[in-house]
Amino acid sequence: MVHGLRRLLAAAVLVAPLAAPVAAAGAAHAAPAVRIRHIQGAAHISPLNGSAVAGVPGVVTALTGNGYWMQDPRPDGNDATAEGVFVFTRTRPDVAVGDSVRVDGRVGEFRPGGGSSGGLTRTEIGATRTAVEAHGAPLPAPVVVGAGGRRAPGQVIDRAHGNVERGGSFDPRRDGIDFYESLEGMRIEIRDAVAVGPSRHGEIPVLPSAGAGAGTRTERGGILLRPGDWQRVGDANPERIILDDALAPLPGMNVGDRLPGANHGVLDYGYGAYHLLLTAAPRRAAGELTREATRPQRQGELAVATARLDGLHPGSPPARFTDLAGDIVTGLRSPDLIAVSDLGDNSGPDDDGTVTADQTVAQLITSISAAGGPAYDWRSVTPRDNADGGEEGDNRRAGFLFRTDRGLTFVDRPSLADPLPEDPPKGPDPAVTAVEPVRRGGTAGLSLSPGRIAPGDEAWAGTRKPVAGEVTWQGRRIIVIANQWFPRTTQDQPFFGRNQPPSRPTLWRRDAQARVVAGFVRSVRKVDENADVIVAGELNDPETAAPVRTLSEGTGLQSLAARLPAGDRYTAISGGNSETLDHILLSRSLRRHKHELDVVHRNAEFADHPDDRDPAVVRIAIPGK
Repeated sequence: MVHGLRRLLAAAVLVAPLAAPVAAAGAAHAAPAVRIRHIQGAAHISPLNGSAVAGVPGVVTALTGNGYWMQDPRPDGNDATAEGVFVFTRTRPDVAVGDSVRVDGRVGEFRPGGGSSGGLTRTEIGATRTAVEAHGAPLPAPVVVGAGGRRAPGQVIDRAHGNVERGGSFDPRRDGIDFYESLEGMRIEIRDAVAVGPSRHGEIPVLPSAGAGAGTRTERGGILLRPGDWQRVGDANPERIILDDALAPLPGMNVGDRLPGANHGVLDYGYGAYHLLLTAAPRRAAGELTREATRPQRQGELAVATARLDGLHPGSPPARFTDLAGDIVTGLRSPDLIAVSDLGDNSGPDDDGTVTADQTVAQLITSISAAGGPAYDWRSVTPRDNADGGEEGDNRRAGFLFRTDRGLTFVDRPSLADPLPEDPPKGPDPAVTAVEPVRRGGTAGLSLSPGRIAPGDEAWAGTRKPVAGEVTWQGRRIIVIANQWFPRTTQDQPFFGRNQPPSRPTLWRRDAQARVVAGFVRSVRKVDENADVIVAGELNDPETAAPVRTLSEGTGLQSLAARLPAGDRYTAISGGNSETLDHILLSRSLRRHKHELDVVHRNAEFADHPDDRDPAVVRIAIPGK
């Protein structure tokens, strides 16, 4: 994945004349009528957008391959107007940090991702002439962000409703978007920063001042995305600052690692977020974060877990199999049943028509045994080629890993033990045949096990279909549903975008999927009102979001995450925001029994782990029948 800001800086193009050579030092200029603060203005779009400017003064503060940042050494004291700006030269600029320059050119707004993008713009000067007047000028003092300086608003991204570039108030003291816009292009100093997300793709989300004054922190050092952020304007923690390695290398960091002392950079915008581009490599001080492990299930406790395999296939590095086996055996303590998502087929990303995954599963089960775990078996429904979304050829799926040595049995229907005639009749294709609830022995069972829930419904077009399985626990029948709902994509507009509140079209797609699964659970309850049902896996929204609420309405299901302490209520970290995207929901009949949910934090907080989701496990003390 190309680093966001690096791609932005490399691809920035303004509708402006080609950059002219740098003028000789001492070139004559009339007294400048325009300064950087006039170009930036107290707004997201420059009041001089499209205008030619001449002799704009500044001191060069940082360089990149197609331009440089400069800052006015004589600010006016108005915090609403930035004193820094990016000068686009198209080719590598012939200036140095510390040069005192004057710039001629045209003011423009560059929007990463193009005009249809929901992101903001970066104000630029498309330079036609740069005059270097002196070398070795002192750099303007950086603005301290955090304790002892300017604090980002802690609760609001933007108070406006609509396009923030076209109207509304501009209030850097209260609105997170406006706060960072008022610092665009300027030198920034952060002190004693602490990582609230791991290093990923050349970026590190941090809190300045060791997190002083920040929102609700997790027990392990992150910051919690609080309820409501995905449905309305809410708290997306604008106190977070995203460090980017576009100008200087960054160390690998886990949540809780620190950058002691002061670090400087220039503030830029790219692809949905403001980024602080440090101008020198920082020093890392390691924290003490360790990978968690849950307690073993006790006699009589059914342990059901979630695990995402992140496209695992036979060609994956052997260490990946070892890590996943460690998650299952050491982290989850070898649960009885695992609702698995994102398992790849036998040929991985090769688009060669392969859809089976028996080799992937066999290699994983062997790795579990090698890690000291019990024997596991696997059930799923083989998809049709390239019908379930994702990269062409991957054919990823959801399914069940299970062990049978503690009282759990997977009910196969049609039974795998049934003798087959020499010329068996062709039955329905399980990839496209919907599973239905049926009454068996006084309780609800399934027509197919495993079987797909409404695979022909348009809600699942081009996405992974949920798989239902019928199991018994010491003779008690339970229906379990493994899920991997439609993910967030670039269709969703960013928190720091021009439209507030941001549009979330994938949210409503997941809500449609929730309605389908909820309808199936209600049909199970019509067969048996007291049916034992577990819904688990990647729902890709927090417990307060519309899809998870929709799944609970009229089904008797309840997400167990809602009852966890706030500091432990997360399975993923997105841009430094910790949130619950993976769930286990229980029916009322199961919640009546003593149960305990544990999110096992092993992946999301660590830079050296390719998977960004933490597994979860529920232990239910269910008496047998």
